[in-house]
Amino acid sequence: MQNSNPIQVVSRVPGLWGSLLVLIGFVLIGMAVGNILAVMLIALYMKIDPDNITTILNQLITNPVGVKNGWYALMLLQGTVHFFSYLLPSLIFWIYVERKSISEFDFREKPAFRIWLLAVLLVLVSIPVNSKFIEWNAAMKLPEAFSALELWMRDKEDQLSVMTAFMTNYKQFSQLLIALLIVVLLPALGEEVLFRGIIQRKLVSAWQNYHLGIWVAAAIFSAIHFQFYGFLPRMLLGALFGYLYYWTGNLWVAILAHFVNNGFVLVMMYLNNIGVVNIDIEETKSMPVMLVLSSLLVTSGMLFSIWKAGETKRHAVLTDNEF
Repeated sequence: MQNSNPIQVVSRVPGLWGSLLVLIGFVLIGMAVGNILAVMLIALYMKIDPDNITTILNQLITNPVGVKNGWYALMLLQGTVHFFSYLLPSLIFWIYVERKSISEFDFREKPAFRIWLLAVLLVLVSIPVNSKFIEWNAAMKLPEAFSALELWMRDKEDQLSVMTAFMTNYKQFSQLLIALLIVVLLPALGEEVLFRGIIQRKLVSAWQNYHLGIWVAAAIFSAIHFQFYGFLPRMLLGALFGYLYYWTGNLWVAILAHFVNNGFVLVMMYLNNIGVVNIDIEETKSMPVMLVLSSLLVTSGMLFSIWKAGETKRHAVLTDNEF
């Protein structure tokens, strides 16, 4: 076991809500620092006059196509902000406030190779099932009384879509490698450490109900992306990563699954850009019914297999040390 030391070190802020407020504070401070540093780095990289930086940043976010070296500037912006908003504050909170080591994110023995392989295949096999939820969420309509809210949500979604389309519209292999680092690896590390390694663990430990903790953490994970017409499928992915973490006791399994999910989408978009495949992975229509049903069946079988493997290692009583 990872945590065999009988002496338990108590968090500097032991209460659930107090510690989560401190965590939010760390994230907000990191976000502010990350944005300031990103602006400085972009100004240096693009050799922009300080008086024009606001205009260039606004153009990068709303209409990046016309910005010279805009793709690299956006990658620099996203990578810097994400690191300081998610990964760095989470690690500082875990080490300084929780007074735990990095190794304590894992609370059971390392899973067998079969479990790692199943986690990778699970993400890929579940894609047809998730396509159905993507279709349902994309077709969401709010009541007439909330038309103003729906309009704002659509505008926000369209703005993010423009940026996403620009960031994934490349044909150079070097750009794919940069995107895999910034858009795939960094979020897989930062988001899993924050939402599964810290928030989910604290919720499960406090509520003594791992289903509730996993789903609440998944909902927060999805909401923080502010993509309202992708909320449901992203929440399901968050729950999938959460169950993988809880059942295996190893955060790297969730990180791997997260990396494979985002990486597969990115690679498929790259292959589509260079004409190797003719598949629009961003399509919001669901796949054929039989494929969805087959995916559901195989996904369920894989989930059961991973759960069964973890069940033999799980203690009956949940504690913060043992989740």
